[in-house]
Amino acid sequence: MKKLSFLLLLCGATASAQQLAPLTVQKIMRDPKWMGASPEGYRWSADSKTVYFNWNPEGKDKPEPYKLAVALNKVSKAENDEAEKNAAINYAYNTDKSMGLLEKGGDIYLTNFKSKKEIRLTNTLERESNAKFLYNNDVVYQRADNVFQLNLSTGELKQLTNFIKGKPDAGNSTRPVGPRAQSGTSVQDAWLKNDQTVLFDIIKKRNAEGGSRMVGTRRFGMQAGGGGPARIIKPIYLEEDFMAGLTVSPDGKYLSYRLIKQATGNKNTIVPNYITASGYTEDINGRTKVGENLSTSITYVFNIDKDSLYAVNVSQIPGIKDLPDYVKDYPKQLEERTKRNEDRKVNLNVVNWNENGSFAVVTGRSQDNKDFWILKLDPASGVLSLIDRQRDEAWIGGPGIARDVKWIDNQTFYFQSEATGYSHLYTYNVQTGEKKQLTSGKWEVQQVQLSKDKKTFYISANKEHPGITHFYKLSVNGGNLVQITSMKGGNEVTLSPDEKWLAINYSYMDKPWELYIQANQPNAKAVKITKSTTAEFDSYQWRQPDLVSFKNRYGDDVYARVYSPKNPHPNKPAVVFVHGAGYLQNVHYWWSQYFREYMFNNLLADNGYTVIDIDYTASSGYGRNHRTGIYRHMGGKDLTDQVDGVKMLVDKYGVNPKNVGLYGGSYGGFITLMGLFKEPEVFKAGAALRSVTDWAHYNHGYTSNILNEPFNDPNAYKLSSPIYYADKLKGDLVMLHGMVDVNVHFQDIVRLTQRFIELGKDNWELAVYPVEDHGFVEPSSWTDEYKRIFKLFESTLKK
Repeated sequence: MKKLSFLLLLCGATASAQQLAPLTVQKIMRDPKWMGASPEGYRWSADSKTVYFNWNPEGKDKPEPYKLAVALNKVSKAENDEAEKNAAINYAYNTDKSMGLLEKGGDIYLTNFKSKKEIRLTNTLERESNAKFLYNNDVVYQRADNVFQLNLSTGELKQLTNFIKGKPDAGNSTRPVGPRAQSGTSVQDAWLKNDQTVLFDIIKKRNAEGGSRMVGTRRFGMQAGGGGPARIIKPIYLEEDFMAGLTVSPDGKYLSYRLIKQATGNKNTIVPNYITASGYTEDINGRTKVGENLSTSITYVFNIDKDSLYAVNVSQIPGIKDLPDYVKDYPKQLEERTKRNEDRKVNLNVVNWNENGSFAVVTGRSQDNKDFWILKLDPASGVLSLIDRQRDEAWIGGPGIARDVKWIDNQTFYFQSEATGYSHLYTYNVQTGEKKQLTSGKWEVQQVQLSKDKKTFYISANKEHPGITHFYKLSVNGGNLVQITSMKGGNEVTLSPDEKWLAINYSYMDKPWELYIQANQPNAKAVKITKSTTAEFDSYQWRQPDLVSFKNRYGDDVYARVYSPKNPHPNKPAVVFVHGAGYLQNVHYWWSQYFREYMFNNLLADNGYTVIDIDYTASSGYGRNHRTGIYRHMGGKDLTDQVDGVKMLVDKYGVNPKNVGLYGGSYGGFITLMGLFKEPEVFKAGAALRSVTDWAHYNHGYTSNILNEPFNDPNAYKLSSPIYYADKLKGDLVMLHGMVDVNVHFQDIVRLTQRFIELGKDNWELAVYPVEDHGFVEPSSWTDEYKRIFKLFESTLKK
């Protein structure tokens, strides 16, 4: 009864939990309020005097808005819209910040901060957006797909572009701006058009003039009132493409944008939903599978004064034709692709201008994800020249990597790179060409924020230890990295607008997240503001697992958490928990996002098991080599790290190597399958939750980075997919999967089940959950799932 009671406690179903929090078990499991709900969603008021957040200390149906008065360290309830009313307004400022632009209700407003007056610049039925100041204080904004420029001194409003959706009329691709004729008109539409021409002389006249006039006072071709010929803007037809990232250079000379061509020919998967209100099976439209056709984009630059347009030519990018190394494993493919000598497909971002428009940078990423470029663009000629190239034969990634550059001033921008093997901060001076590395070491810069005066970087990094995050400051010129936070664990910082205060979301291994407040100074004391855990949660002595490291068989440091039992079972059993996502960190000093698994590991330790949780190869927080160590072989180093971890448990914790099990969900479920199939002498039993069984059936964005595409690199897929090793199963396996999983489809586990049937295997079970997606929601499902896992280990590892 003790074991079952704890298990029910884990799933939020104890009588005492229900008495303390009058909620349904379903609500508790969706958001386990019996534990207490941590504060979240921190926002500062514009004056930096108040921190707003969402919190539920009373265990109600949903969190409510709260506020902290910083000067008093006093928490009280806030009005529902109070945070929004008092938040800093995200203005688009002019150069000296004397004026600001804001969109409200689809119109543009101008605020003069000196006079404290707000003026409405537009009042139309269409939405105006994307407003900003040019360097000369003119205002530009977007209406639909077109850009307009407003001279604040004269009041002149000028249309800069004439983008038109659809295709041009045959033989009239450069007609002046005017109403767009529709192609592919119906018989009815053609009749109406002809009838208009018969009835009205004005239509005949305009047709003879090329349709260049519009009804009303706004005329193109002639000024209203006979003032002479008007400026004609050449139409640019978007056809079926989607426009994104429309922006104007600060000097008003150039406009840039991307046209995205949607992929065609892909087949979406279908996920059947069996438990429905209608009583009928209903299909959920799912994702495509890896190897799909991808959308493509072209970046354009429009010379406003010359009314001319060109596409930025990616053929001039250094290395554009370079083939990835893996192609050498396929001689025929290498020969064919070398002969074709094609440019790789590249997606360029929109042109990124410095403050006065004297320098333009564009970043680009190859669709095979092997390259990321930072390029200088000459907007007049379209010539690209290389500033920085990040090449990775596995795939470009890591914290802060492959994002657009950010400007410090007219001469310098900053970016992150894994060139040293770890994500670090760099600056580049466009005048001198100097690239400067500001941080270094075997640790990662995880987030960067530039101070308002642009003299200081605020950085979140794991410099002290891979499992500890701190908040630092660093001069934009480099120098000493100054640590500001001091609490060991996880420090997630939200900086106040005046940059004098830190709102810190802090947690430790056995302590969920709470709000702390600290002055933005080194060695300042962090004051705890909230207390969220319940008396019931606090009544159990949750473990602080040993955070250890060991050398794997390749000589790399691998970090792990070990939960040691106070009273080991005589058979000295051990369980390996495998976290999901692959690129995720779970061996750290802060509260785990896998809180259910953390509590289940405590349960196992209470019942005599030694539990290990490993940040195996491919986990985040440890640099490039760890991140990409599974390239072209998932179930390789990530699996042998689990085996090496078990050896460490045998050597240092005295576990019995004959009584080891493992469990995990998603990627953890995949590793569980690979462990039972490929290492049957190490793992006696395993529970695989929502597991990938064949990577050729997973999505493109995640899988193609690691294994390339199935049609280009089939060997990687066969090497990495459990379904090809199903005949090796020896130990006891329980598989658990939601039937409406739109991430790892139920089809995955059904295909593996059929393989077991055909192979005559009988040491496996499948538990299905008809209403569950990838992340379970229902308390009954969580309870059933953990009961089966616990029963598996009790019946196999203690014999």
